[in-house]
Amino acid sequence: MNEPAIMLEMLRGKTIAVVGLSDNPGKASHGVSVAMQQAGYRIFPVNPAVQTVLGETSYASLADLPERPDIVNVFRLPKAIPGIVDEMIALGLKHLWVQMGIVHREAAERAESAGIGVVMDRCIMVEHARLASAL
Repeated sequence: MNEPAIMLEMLRGKTIAVVGLSDNPGKASHGVSVAMQQAGYRIFPVNPAVQTVLGETSYASLADLPERPDIVNVFRLPKAIPGIVDEMIALGLKHLWVQMGIVHREAAERAESAGIGVVMDRCIMVEHARLASAL
């Protein structure tokens, strides 16, 4: 699937699990998640080091979430991506968005082979603003 089409498909969802969401307002994961929350998305923080972020309970892993998110948005180092893909495959999650500056091609290929839509090295907040009129 081409990238603009998969971005639109993902952004039509309503829930985003943010892996690596920090409770530090100075971190990109925090600011981007605030913007997506303000745009109407429900945020599920996935960070075992914090209890709550942005008024939401934080979960240790994707498997611990109370519902299946429409998008898994990742703010972790590239070395963490393969494990996240493994967890997504095991849980049947369908949309992986890896934030700007984070790339792991092999994990992306494995995800796509398993039927997961992948957007990599792009900011979900920027793309949401750019594509908002099409949503």
